[in-house]
Amino acid sequence: MRSSLLSIGELAAEFGLAPHVLRHWESEGVLAPATRVGGKRRYDESARMRIGTILRGQDAGMSLATIRAVLGTSSAAERHAMLAEQVAALEQRQAELEAALAVIRHLQSCEHSDFAQCPGFRDLITAEPQPIAHSARLHGRPRPGCDLSARAQPARAAI
Repeated sequence: MRSSLLSIGELAAEFGLAPHVLRHWESEGVLAPATRVGGKRRYDESARMRIGTILRGQDAGMSLATIRAVLGTSSAAERHAMLAEQVAALEQRQAELEAALAVIRHLQSCEHSDFAQCPGFRDLITAEPQPIAHSARLHGRPRPGCDLSARAQPARAAI
């Protein structure tokens, strides 16, 4: 009778991963084998759910440290607070992607020979949220000498 425990290779293959990925996740503290048999890692059914959770977390932009914190937090309040931050980051990213899509869609239908002269295009480029490459979240401040960031945001008085 075959054991219901899976080897690292079998489990990794189910998710299209290399076994070294699962070993790395073990070293990062987000995954642990159920047991060792003859010195080899063996995983039970719960590892599938854990791997799925890790992969979804990574898809959402979470680092392994954040995933470890979320999975290891016993307090629902702490977990909810951590996830609220992630939701806010994803919503910001979603807004940036929607703005990028609006630009691309406009360009697909723009009839101007020089789209940079198109008022609709110019409005989209200067609208919030700013293009991802100019995002304060990535750079901390607008890039020096960047006309786009200077045009896009009205000058504000220092507080």
